Amino acid sequence: MKSREIFEEIRSQKDQIFGLRMRLTLFVAAELIVCILISFGAEMLLKNVLTSEWRLPLAIAGLVLGLIICFGITGAISNWFFDPIKQLSKAMERVADGDFSVRLQTKSRLKEIREVYSGFNMMTHELGSIEIIQGDFVSNVSHEFKTPINAVEGYAMLLQDCDNLDDEEKKYVDGIIVSTQRLSTLIGSILLLSKIENRSIPTDQTEFSLDEQIRCSIVGMENLWEKKDIEIDADLESIRYYGNERLMIHVWDNLLSNAIKFSPPGNTIIIRLKNEMEKIVFTVEDHGDGISEEAKKHIFEKFYQADSSHKQEGNGLGLALVSRILMLEDGEIFAENIEGGCRFTVKLKRKRA
Repeated sequence: MKSREIFEEIRSQKDQIFGLRMRLTLFVAAELIVCILISFGAEMLLKNVLTSEWRLPLAIAGLVLGLIICFGITGAISNWFFDPIKQLSKAMERVADGDFSVRLQTKSRLKEIREVYSGFNMMTHELGSIEIIQGDFVSNVSHEFKTPINAVEGYAMLLQDCDNLDDEEKKYVDGIIVSTQRLSTLIGSILLLSKIENRSIPTDQTEFSLDEQIRCSIVGMENLWEKKDIEIDADLESIRYYGNERLMIHVWDNLLSNAIKFSPPGNTIIIRLKNEMEKIVFTVEDHGDGISEEAKKHIFEKFYQADSSHKQEGNGLGLALVSRILMLEDGEIFAENIEGGCRFTVKLKRKRA
């Protein structure tokens, strides 16, 4: 069944939901009638049976008891009617966050609720199937592209070693190599992101030195920051972390490469790693132009690039990857503008093996 048909089926249950509303109205009316009867009976008892000296205390006690009964009945009815709706609301929030695995138990006493839950479960099943198909398609296409692109890059590198190329031909070959490397990086990022989103990536957890991993990332990009005459001011506490070592290296590589990309030549990038209570806090500061308030809302989305002048240097997947990896690690990331630049902060929970 297609998603559109499922939505139509849920919409067709409108009349049943109106029936549920009618039941609720009848219950409330019945509650009011019971309260009126209790009040009437109490009044008759006070007037015709009890002596005057007992009337006031018993009237107060009866009023309190009546209120307690009314509130109790109201609370019971509210829970009975609105708990299923609250569950549906929470499930819809999870779907809005991209979790299509959520299912609702169709064991409600009300036929209308059972049918709405059943329609919701069918909808999430179809959406989940579509997501899997889309993820498989992206993964398969990326794999198919990867082999010929690597072949083109290999042939271009062989041409680069030829001695009989003139300067213009060498320029073309260099351009081919740069372009294929960018494509190869893009495909690698798409594949990794697809695996993370489909939860098909190994979640091996090991204990490793977080500060040493960050130092390796800094050293690995030495040619990039030296080319722009950028200095690295790194102060890293010695911290052991239990998590996915293979994935976490992508976090530091992407954040550091972004800082280098947006820092003007001759500036300093400040990197800090420290313990704060039960959190591990990593910050990287650049001295670029900062991030607009509008861009902050989208910088962790796939293929979003806030600065169009740097589109040739990236693919808009770096921060999306960082965000997804940190979600797997139960961490968080946020960006803020500071005086003379921008700061990215990563917070990780201290986990034990």
